[in-house]
Amino acid sequence: MSAVDLAEVRPCLEGAIPAIMATTAADGTPNVAYISQVYYVDQDHVALSFQFFNKTRQNLLAHPRSTLLVLNPINAVFYRLHLRYLRTETEGPVFESMKAQLAGIASHTGMAEVFRLLGSDIHEVVELERLPQEPLAEALPAPAPRPNPLVVLRRGSARLSAARSLGAALEATLDTLEKELGVRHAMLLILDAATQRLYTVASRGYATSGVGSEIALGDGVIGVAARERTPVRIGHMTSAYRYSRAMRDSLLGDGSAAASTDIPYPGLPEPHSQLAVPLLAADRVNGVLFVESPVDMQFSFEDEDVLVALGGQLGMAIDLMQEAEAPCTEEELEGAAAAAATPLAAGPVLRVRRYRSNDSVFVNNTYLIKGVAGAILWKLLQDRQRQGRSEFTNRELRLDASLRLPDVADNLEARLLLLHRRLAEQCPQLRIHKTGRGCFRFEAQGPVELEDIAA
Repeated sequence: MSAVDLAEVRPCLEGAIPAIMATTAADGTPNVAYISQVYYVDQDHVALSFQFFNKTRQNLLAHPRSTLLVLNPINAVFYRLHLRYLRTETEGPVFESMKAQLAGIASHTGMAEVFRLLGSDIHEVVELERLPQEPLAEALPAPAPRPNPLVVLRRGSARLSAARSLGAALEATLDTLEKELGVRHAMLLILDAATQRLYTVASRGYATSGVGSEIALGDGVIGVAARERTPVRIGHMTSAYRYSRAMRDSLLGDGSAAASTDIPYPGLPEPHSQLAVPLLAADRVNGVLFVESPVDMQFSFEDEDVLVALGGQLGMAIDLMQEAEAPCTEEELEGAAAAAATPLAAGPVLRVRRYRSNDSVFVNNTYLIKGVAGAILWKLLQDRQRQGRSEFTNRELRLDASLRLPDVADNLEARLLLLHRRLAEQCPQLRIHKTGRGCFRFEAQGPVELEDIAA
């Protein structure tokens, strides 16, 4: 036997093989039971799932010391953990992450009605041992090589540092996931602090981009990751934590049924692995980085660590780009100049309708966008119609009280990016071009008729 660091044991805590736990009653009577989930908290603590008030639970409350035997499924090496029970948590990041993972294990084994997490038992790791390796373990084939996490982070950081706009930073992150980690399905969402909802601003690997689709804070693995400010990772098919379609806002008025403002969510219909990481900056959640796969156990704790590090850099980049908007690249300036030099051909009349209740905007009876991005589009259309304007600045938008931007972390760049991408996908007759530092041009192809509805 030899002493070992707890980080070496993390592959044993993926839920592939149940752990064996030994406890003793107050009178010294031993008891051995299987534990469905052991969760890595930090270098000195693990959390065990509290699901039933059974003999193991009674023993822990009477005598807090226990022993845990875990097995590495890759090399068949056993480890023995000597634990001391500290407390039970029924809310917070650890509890929510364990609840999500347990839901996946339960669904995968057909025991969703049995495996219900009542609490997370926090244990201090008093001692940890690596047991002598069996001959079988030595004969096992080596696992498939994985990308070096530091190399992935270095390349990802280089891509992010070269980004000069929010859109470029988002694409740099998605490029790193796809090219360095082989992640085929991913999306990035930004948090609207005013509405407590997350909206999709970029995605990769789906039939439709889903830009503008929303999820409420606390809903699904994405919403939980944002609310609890913690990564949430599941490795099996799950119904309890499968990402549901965006919640629908009710609208009143002609042709404004709730379904008409539901932008289809671009997620996989049957994900078998999911990982959501909050984008944090200055102790504030800016959004969520989300990846998924149709394959079980696709994302390991190493992938989680890499995404947390990348997410931290992206979260700070979002903040910095809000504080100091980057100047245009040469390509952007050339594109804007070419657009200005090319007159727009006259097109059919665009009938644009806005509902004041939530600033939802419809073009020719088709839903386009809502919220702050909808209010921005309505302002641009009104100023163009009343004043003949086409040139605008980010600063004037921030100072416009009618847009109801929050005082802190308004995420204006993200809202403009969302608007730009929705127009490009759904209404190319309207377009936005960046023309300089904090400046852009808004253009319309053909006449526009505006209708403002108070409901």
